[in-house]
Amino acid sequence: PYPPDPATPQLQALVTIDALGRKCPIPIIMLAEQIRDVPVGGVIAVLADDPAAYSDVPAWCRMKSHECVFRTDLPSGWSFGIRRRY
Repeated sequence: PYPPDPATPQLQALVTIDALGRKCPIPIIMLAEQIRDVPVGGVIAVLADDPAAYSDVPAWCRMKSHECVFRTDLPSGWSFGIRRRY
């Protein structure tokens, strides 16, 4: 068997927040409340389709010193991965 891709486990979301259909700032509020549910270094995913979330989630990460590790297009909206830094 091939060795596992080293990038994959680090980007595996431990918690997924489904904020599809919710208007900002609800996805950010949900993220702020639930980021403590993953250990430091862990990744939490946010699914959101409010256009404001496209820039608000990465901006919140910068403001709070967490890392936005991915933003993937979904059929409607995006999936964001946020690595907890503290």
